[in-house]
Amino acid sequence: MFIVLLLILGFEPFAAAGDPLEQICNTSIPYNSTYQANLELLSTVLSRNASSTGTNQPKGFVRTDQDPIYGVAQCPGDTIASACSSCITTAFHDAWRLCGSQMDMHFLYGDCIVHVSTEDLVYNSSFVLHRLLIFRDTTDPSIQFIEITNFTDASIDGNIKVLLQETAKQAAYNSTMMYATGRLDLSEGLPLLYSMAQCNLDLRPNDCWDCLDNIRSAARGSFHEQHGEWIAGVWCNFRYSTYQFYNDQPTKKTGWSDVVDPTTNMPAPGPVGVPRQKDKRHIIKVWIITTAMLLLASFLCFFVWFKLFKRNIKVSSQEDEELVWGIGRSSELKLFNFSQLSDATSNFSDENKLGQGGFGPVYKGQLPEGLEIAIKRLASQSGQGFTEFKNEVQLIAKLQHTNLVRLLGCCSQGEEKILIYEYLANKSLDFFIFDETKKALLEWNKRKAIIEGIAQGLLYLHKHSRLRVIHRDLKASNILLDIEMNPKISDFGLAKIFSSNDTEGNTKRIAGTYGYMAPEYASEGLFSIKSDVFSFGVLILEIINGKRNSCFHQNGDFFNLLGYAWKLWKEERWLEFVDESIVSESDMLETMRCINIALLCVQENAVDRPSTTSVVAMLSSETMALPEPKHPAYFGYGGRAT
Repeated sequence: MFIVLLLILGFEPFAAAGDPLEQICNTSIPYNSTYQANLELLSTVLSRNASSTGTNQPKGFVRTDQDPIYGVAQCPGDTIASACSSCITTAFHDAWRLCGSQMDMHFLYGDCIVHVSTEDLVYNSSFVLHRLLIFRDTTDPSIQFIEITNFTDASIDGNIKVLLQETAKQAAYNSTMMYATGRLDLSEGLPLLYSMAQCNLDLRPNDCWDCLDNIRSAARGSFHEQHGEWIAGVWCNFRYSTYQFYNDQPTKKTGWSDVVDPTTNMPAPGPVGVPRQKDKRHIIKVWIITTAMLLLASFLCFFVWFKLFKRNIKVSSQEDEELVWGIGRSSELKLFNFSQLSDATSNFSDENKLGQGGFGPVYKGQLPEGLEIAIKRLASQSGQGFTEFKNEVQLIAKLQHTNLVRLLGCCSQGEEKILIYEYLANKSLDFFIFDETKKALLEWNKRKAIIEGIAQGLLYLHKHSRLRVIHRDLKASNILLDIEMNPKISDFGLAKIFSSNDTEGNTKRIAGTYGYMAPEYASEGLFSIKSDVFSFGVLILEIINGKRNSCFHQNGDFFNLLGYAWKLWKEERWLEFVDESIVSESDMLETMRCINIALLCVQENAVDRPSTTSVVAMLSSETMALPEPKHPAYFGYGGRAT
């Protein structure tokens, strides 16, 4: 059988710098000067990172409330830093010209691959095949046809796939830079084949392999009569060609003898005859060993089942079982036995009880190695609380910030549902600010630091964490204090997770604490970042004044703390609002600015409230001009909000 194979004779397929080999432009928007400015700033960030980090894989983002832009670039592992940086600059220079007002842009150049999007470009295995840049080299005029015998098209195509598979393994599991090159020596008369595979550095080895395998599979059937091909996704890319397109020696060499022609027939089986005596003995021996192994395995299974049944260690529902296994696979959490926690708390004695939460009591415990822990035990009769328990475990395991309480592990055994946190010696904020004696321990500088720490924790939840999280129950009792009075946001049982594109949600089941609820949430079930901002504003006023919003009765014309603060602010008597225990030592300008910011946070309409980013910026600046607040929510009512 005679087959025609295309061979390249010394040509360079790639276009000059500035002309992308492939491009994708999606999602048109009206002209926006802010977006264009952010695009230029992102170009500077990625180009600088390419020059300074030495990884050839810079990433970054530029974000305002209106125009978040994320970018990631990959340069082949043998590209020098200056060439990588120059290519990225060229890509961004061409972006506006080639894509216009497109928000989702992807470019493939000879020295770099650049992806720009308004969505966070965190690895997602479900979207590996989205936005693939595919460059197929089939057009060079200097092609020569050569007759090849003894091999089929399928065998050559199949071995290209083997080469890419071996190179992908090398990149995923044997390279700290997630980059590998390869060469396949086929046979006399056939061209050498060269390959390259690369993944983003923040991928785990298994994710890198999965990404490369997916895009390799997407190219299946596309190798016939091509000189080379380059397929680039957001998180990984591979390339092969009949000429050496990389520098130095390949990291993986494969010979024709090392691979298998997929179309080669297996040797024909020998003639079927009467089994020999030796074969009979062998068959009997195998049968006896197999039977013995099956009996032993059956006995072991029964023994394990019986032990578990006797100890009553089993999950009571499908959801419970999924939760336990989910925790067991997580490297960030420890799964505790109920007996460990019982011993740590002296059988959950009243002496070790720290308080009573919304879903059950909280105890202090001590592990054998001396570590003190806080143990939140879900009340056994609280069937409604299991969803919140599961929510809190799955959520906090993904969150790490100095102003968030740290979850150490959990226990789900039978009917027991328990969370284990780091122990914070100073309990919660309400323990201090609402106590006439203890509030004196919180002088103004500590209160200001607590306000700023809570704001930083909220900013992380709303913007910088892997998930966008709405807490929904921010209040003084959910702010824990460590030994140095640093605040840590706790109790995520009511929290909601948003995608990066969502801004608000709606629920028919309104849960939280009255006095801290934004009006749109209390009345319509609408919650958003701005509803957390409202709760934070209430919290600021409580920290400054030293009294609870929900129990405030001073001045008969105003039923809550918000109205009283507003009245004094409008009459320029805001100093009367400050807690007497700190009024003499507080910085007047700082205190006035904090009251101003708090009143902005508790505006009746959500659109009038600042974003979390703006709140942090206002708190950290002494010179930023602050808007004049309008009247707060629940202002002028004759009774308590419900």
